[in-house]
Amino acid sequence: MEENTGVGIRVAAGIFLTIMLITIVVIITISSQDAAKQGQTKMASITTQLSDTEFNTYNNTTLSGSQVLNAIRQYMNLEQFGIQVTTGKQIFEGEDQTSFYGNDFEEENGIISKIGDDDDKNTELDKALNESFDEYINPSGKFKSYIVRDKNKMIRGIVFTQQ
Repeated sequence: MEENTGVGIRVAAGIFLTIMLITIVVIITISSQDAAKQGQTKMASITTQLSDTEFNTYNNTTLSGSQVLNAIRQYMNLEQFGIQVTTGKQIFEGEDQTSFYGNDFEEENGIISKIGDDDDKNTELDKALNESFDEYINPSGKFKSYIVRDKNKMIRGIVFTQQ
């Protein structure tokens, strides 16, 4: 009889230890899931900041015409991205005189309300490089620039205006 009691105590202790082990594993799993979610949120934030860093050069700065041309060459082929340039000749000629490279877009106060289709991108720099056109970008000219975003706060374009 004493043997049955000893076996019963061992079985009960084994069941108790198994339940405690399962409980500990469940607690660790739940807490690690919360930590993983927080880590994913932080990584998404860092990724957004890093992608924005690429365009910080163009946010509320003054650049030369050659830097504007380099930006056009670098970014005009991006998807859903456009570059708006207004030269001194275009300002002199009147309003609504502006050139788009990549996608054209409509913006107000730095927010894009409409962006053109990727199939209709302007990737030609001929007029920007030819002095006889109003679209000519003088390499030594000074251009004020700022970035524009869509409603999701994604950077979708750069605006350059000659000073």
